[in-house]
Amino acid sequence: MSELTLTVMRLGFLAVLWLFVIVAVQVIRSDLFGTRVTQRRVATAGPRRGPDQRAPQGRRQQQPAERSGGRRRRGAPTKLVVTEGSLTGTTVALQGQTITLGRAHDSTIVLDDDYASGRHARIYPDRDGRWIVEDLGSTNGTFLGRSRLTGPMPIDPGSPVRIGKTVIELRK
Repeated sequence: MSELTLTVMRLGFLAVLWLFVIVAVQVIRSDLFGTRVTQRRVATAGPRRGPDQRAPQGRRQQQPAERSGGRRRRGAPTKLVVTEGSLTGTTVALQGQTITLGRAHDSTIVLDDDYASGRHARIYPDRDGRWIVEDLGSTNGTFLGRSRLTGPMPIDPGSPVRIGKTVIELRK
């Protein structure tokens, strides 16, 4: 073997060794400090109008439930509340859009929970105005009441949905 080949192999081995050390330090750092929860603003649909500006005449603004094709029922829940876990007290208004839950930074509710997956579950409205919870193939599962979800299930207001240490409920 030539001197050049031996030097290149030594440098390659040294580079792989440093890469391993850097990855190990990043894993230890994430275990010690957890995931970073980012603050986001919720985007509003449509242009903002001041109090003296009104929507054009002849056009009625659609309600969120009408946009999704369903009807809004009386007594239907209006908010999602985190009742247990690190985000206790967090409230999300239900406006007819899908709510995603998990550790991923682009989730609607970012869970800093060791038992939550990156894309753990989603909550979405159906055509009848009911809200449905669905597990997205998580490792530790999503529980509605005391039963583990095996498919999409409707949520009644006040029924606890548990993801790891986090419990959420739909409320009026």
